[in-house]
Amino acid sequence: MTNASSTYLSIALGAVVCAMISWLVFALQKKPSAKQEENLKRLNDLNESHDRILRLIQQFQKHQEHLLDQILSMDKKIDSAIEK
Repeated sequence: MTNASSTYLSIALGAVVCAMISWLVFALQKKPSAKQEENLKRLNDLNESHDRILRLIQQFQKHQEHLLDQILSMDKKIDSAIEK
């Protein structure tokens, strides 16, 4: 084997080894990346659910405050009626 042919052979083998290592790194990173995307999607869904629940709680709290105001106004009316 001549020097030129062994140089070409080593370049070809180096390219094959490099390609195999690159594919291996890609394959090893693909699985965790898919898991991360799934986890991010679940976190976004939870965040939307949390926001929806917070809005419902705020609506409920406003309703409770409205009822409390009505009860207090009725109490004042009753007190004024009793005083007369």
